Amino acid sequence: MKLRLKVGPKGQIVIPKILREKYGIKENDYVLVEVKDKELAITRAPSIEETLEWIKLRRRRLKAKQANLGDLAEVDLEEFNEDICGR
Repeated sequence: MKLRLKVGPKGQIVIPKILREKYGIKENDYVLVEVKDKELAITRAPSIEETLEWIKLRRRRLKAKQANLGDLAEVDLEEFNEDICGR
């Protein structure tokens, strides 16, 4: 499916209601914009609750201890995003 959307003066577009509903994007939610070759992909960003649940599941899976300040500097955020967004 392709949609032709008009870009406003501030570079904004409106995601049609039917697509917001289908992909669970609500007012004040965040989306992720990913550059793929010459295209942009827009996906719903995980909520804080989803992020916390992902962290809990990951800790259980890795049998990890609670992290201390600075321990998360080694976390691969791309892997995190792929895991939590289901890609």
